[in-house]
Amino acid sequence: MPPPVDLLLLKAMQPSVMDALARAFTVHRLDQVRDREAFLDEAGPRIRGLAVGAQAPVDEALLARLPGLEIVASLGVGYDTVDVRAAAARGVVVTHTPDVLNEEVADLTLGLLLATVRQIPQADRYLRSGRWSERSFPLTTTLRGRRVGILGLGRIGHAVARRLDGFGVAIAYHGRHAQEGVGYEYHPTLLGLAQAVDVLIVVAPGGPGTKGLVDAAILAALGPDGILVNVARGSVVDEAALIAALKEGTIRSAGLDVFAGEPHVPAELVALDQVVLLPHVGSGTDQTRAAMGQLVIDNLVSWFGGHGPLTPVPETPWRGAR
Repeated sequence: MPPPVDLLLLKAMQPSVMDALARAFTVHRLDQVRDREAFLDEAGPRIRGLAVGAQAPVDEALLARLPGLEIVASLGVGYDTVDVRAAAARGVVVTHTPDVLNEEVADLTLGLLLATVRQIPQADRYLRSGRWSERSFPLTTTLRGRRVGILGLGRIGHAVARRLDGFGVAIAYHGRHAQEGVGYEYHPTLLGLAQAVDVLIVVAPGGPGTKGLVDAAILAALGPDGILVNVARGSVVDEAALIAALKEGTIRSAGLDVFAGEPHVPAELVALDQVVLLPHVGSGTDQTRAAMGQLVIDNLVSWFGGHGPLTPVPETPWRGAR
C-alpha cells in the first residue's frame, strides 16, 4: 500500500473535517509551524494537495513553494482568494463547494434584507437598553412596494429570487447576459438596474472583474430610500463610497455579511446605526458547513483515487483525464 498523500491545510477547518482529512492523508498545518519558510523548504516539495477555507489566500508565491501540488480544494462557492490563473499555469486543479450552500445563503439573504428594512437588530438593542419604557421604537420603512434588483443571478441569486417571489415585490437583475426562460426584468448595465430599483442585492462573485463594481454612481442611482444588501464578497462594493453614501444620506441603509478586509471591518461602518453588520455567516450553520467540508474531502479523495475532481472551477486545467 502506498504511503498517504501529503496534504497542506493553511488554517483550521471544522474538527470533523480535519479528523476526516487526517484519516485519509498526512496532514500538515501551515498555521501551526513556527518557521513558515523552513517548513516550506523541507515539506513543500512533498505536498500534493492543498485544503483552504476563508481568509486563507493561495497566491503565486505559495504555489511556487509547492512544486508537486496537484489540487487545491477550496471551502466555499467563491474562490477569489485562490489565484486560479497561476494554478492553471502550473497544471493545478482547483475545486470549490457549489450548490450545497445555495439555500442557506439565500435564507440568510432574506433575513438580512428584512433585518435591514425593519431595523430588527436596532429594535432589539432598543429594548435591551430599557428605552422602550421611555417611548416607542421609531417607525421604520417597509418592504411593501419595493423594487428589488439582484446583481448576479446565479445559483444563489435564483434561490434568493424564489424567496422574494413570495413577498410580492418586483424583481429585476443584471448579469453578463439575459437568461433564457427567466421572467424577471433584465438590465444590460448595472447602472440601469440601480436606477430601476431601490433595493440592490449583491450575489456576484468576487475577483478582479467585479472589484469595486458597486461604486458611488451605482449607490447614487439607488436614491435616498435605497438599500444595499451584500452577501457576495466585500470587494464587489467600493467600501469607502458606501460609507460616504450612508453618512451623507445618499442611500438609506445597508445590510452587509461581507467586507473588503475581513475579518477587519472599518470603524466608520461599525459606528453607523442604520446598517446591519454580520461576520460573514451566510453559510454558517452546522449542517451546511458539514456538507461543504464533506465536498472538500470528497474532491480530494476522488482526485487522489484517480477519478478526477468532482466540482472543479471553470478555470481549472482539468479536461477529464489525468
